[in-house]
Amino acid sequence: MKKFFLNQWPAILWALFVILITGLPGNYFPEVKSFWDWISPDKVVHLFIFGVFSFLVMHGSRAQYFGGRHRYVIVVALLTGIAYGGLTELLQYYVFIGRFGNFFDFYANVAGTISGVALFMLLNRKNKKKSERVL
Repeated sequence: MKKFFLNQWPAILWALFVILITGLPGNYFPEVKSFWDWISPDKVVHLFIFGVFSFLVMHGSRAQYFGGRHRYVIVVALLTGIAYGGLTELLQYYVFIGRFGNFFDFYANVAGTISGVALFMLLNRKNKKKSERVL
């Protein structure tokens, strides 16, 4: 358990930051009426926040689990990011005052989670190829 927290502390701190900023009351958030309206600065923020979160989960898990179990790490990072994205939207909808969760924000959270995992895998693949060339 101690090793888990040592490896995952950046992701845990980021998750606390995310819950803090998603819980702050908002004065004005434009209503999303159609699918095309969902591509807005607000959704880019959701993509970024959950991309960073899933990237940090992957980074922390690499040190602990990557020895031949990388598919497990990918699935855990994806499920963790998607579940946490859903939780933040449910908290905004039911608990946080002045905040409103919606499906389009959740979709942006999922897209951010997927992009963070994909970016980590891409960078990890490039670093692995570089280290093989050196050897």
